[in-house]
Amino acid sequence: MDLIQLAGKNIVVMGVANERSIAWGVAKRLMEVGANVIFTYRKERSKGKIEKLLADYSDHKTAVAECDVNSDESIAKAFEEIGTKFGTIHGIVHSVAFAHAEDLKNRFVETTREGYAFAQDTSAYSLVAVSKAAKPYLAEDASIVTMSYLGAERVLDGYNVMGVAKAALEAAMRYLAADLGSDGIRVNAISAGAIRTLAAKGVPSFNQILHKVEETAPLKRNTNQEEVADMTMVMLSRLSRGVTGETIYVDSGYNIMG
Repeated sequence: MDLIQLAGKNIVVMGVANERSIAWGVAKRLMEVGANVIFTYRKERSKGKIEKLLADYSDHKTAVAECDVNSDESIAKAFEEIGTKFGTIHGIVHSVAFAHAEDLKNRFVETTREGYAFAQDTSAYSLVAVSKAAKPYLAEDASIVTMSYLGAERVLDGYNVMGVAKAALEAAMRYLAADLGSDGIRVNAISAGAIRTLAAKGVPSFNQILHKVEETAPLKRNTNQEEVADMTMVMLSRLSRGVTGETIYVDSGYNIMG
């Protein structure tokens, strides 16, 4: 029996940068179970990377749409295009975050006003903007899943302004869950453990974090792309139909260790 039941569902996946992206891990699992995956990209080079990754999945129903999350006009256009082509959207995977390199490498007190605003706009407000634009096309039992990190609630060396943005993201997720719940739409976050992604390379202390997790986490290991993808599948499916407004940790239990 297929408990996931995502075959034929239309799922939007945002934030694929390369094959190491958490978003790509999710997209692969979605295609494996027969879901129709719509990818969004910001720049042409990102589109090219996605199309290259999809070369091995030509027998799956996929689409690619331009969407700059820093532009309301671009977001609205993207979801109008997706809605027109696919009709109903059953789920969204929001795996979008960015901060300027100097705001990660410098002391937090040196964070610039522009850098702070940009990190918040890209990493947190984008979830609100995307939810608003997608709402007319969302199924009654649609699920929105965003990607967070432990830095949202705990100070992690080198995470700086991104930690503040992730805290705002998790708060936005809860308020969206409360607001959209009456429409049957669920909104949750997955707080993934340290994984070697393109974004992780921008955190100066990332290698130390990996080693610390291996030493401290109850499972004595780091998590991986596949484990996060599997939990995302659960959160997109009816298996989690009674869950909304929650942050789900996939980090080998590291978050519980003081």
